Amino acid sequence: MTEPAERLVNLALFIAAAAGPVTADECRRRVEGYPESQDEPAFLRMFERDKDQLRAAGLAIEVDGDGYSLDTEATYRRPMTLSGGDAMMLRAVGAAMLGDESFPFREDLRLALAKLMTDAPDAPSPTVGALGADEIPAEQGAAVSQLADAADARKKVSFGYTNARGGTREHEVEPYGLFLRDGRWYLVARDPSVDGIRTYAVARMSSVATNPKAPRTADFDRPGGFEVRAWIALPFQYAASDAPRVLATLRLTGQAVRTVATLTAEQGMFLPAGPGVLTWRIMVTDPVALASWVVANGPGIELTAPPVALEAMRAGLAKVVDIHAG
Repeated sequence: MTEPAERLVNLALFIAAAAGPVTADECRRRVEGYPESQDEPAFLRMFERDKDQLRAAGLAIEVDGDGYSLDTEATYRRPMTLSGGDAMMLRAVGAAMLGDESFPFREDLRLALAKLMTDAPDAPSPTVGALGADEIPAEQGAAVSQLADAADARKKVSFGYTNARGGTREHEVEPYGLFLRDGRWYLVARDPSVDGIRTYAVARMSSVATNPKAPRTADFDRPGGFEVRAWIALPFQYAASDAPRVLATLRLTGQAVRTVATLTAEQGMFLPAGPGVLTWRIMVTDPVALASWVVANGPGIELTAPPVALEAMRAGLAKVVDIHAG
């Protein structure tokens, strides 16, 4: 029996490769994965669900009478040619993810690599060991998969959350997206109780549950222009939602001003402070992480507040000097 993920890949490839619109009946006959014994109503329900999932994945499927086609201009898809070295590197990285129990989309990745590597027979086999997250990998992977589905469907989720101080309380949030950093998955979500967007470490969650009411109806609207990359770039925002937030002020000059959009992910407030100088103000949840970020991303970034971040940066730099002086 063909797995659902493989059927979706087959359907996407069939519609994309067709010279013109294809009918539902053609998809049923020519796409591997639709059971021959299935009656018409059951097939149409499955076909509609498959089209919904492909659209949610970014494929712009157009309807032309009784036919379906792919709008390649509106679909997030670009022609791509891989050199032998590129193919080997991609296969190696993919193999590592396949071996990591904390990665929740291993089956989808396996199918994607199989399709992508059909013209790269010399690529290495997936024998690379697991990357390994430091918290129960299988549980983290299952939670991420559930959270990703909830974010796609725009359904609220609830979970218990243990903060860095060991306190646990229940949360109900609107999931916007997920990202992976240093072996840990993070959820970016709006917490209605504080009317703000927060970041949660998935490994600190327990009893993740998706709102079961009206499963095909969205619970919320994601803000226009929201991008998860804005949260990946700023690790000083990763603390739990109940961590105290403080205002940080930074002075940007030179290269930092020229690359300000990328550097800051366009988060916070920017104020002119003289020719070629900007003052950046942003709320942070981890001042120590902010100090590390400033050191890692300088020069052209001067931290002026809060005092706790300044002290952390001074202490860290003093330790570096002591180590190298010795």
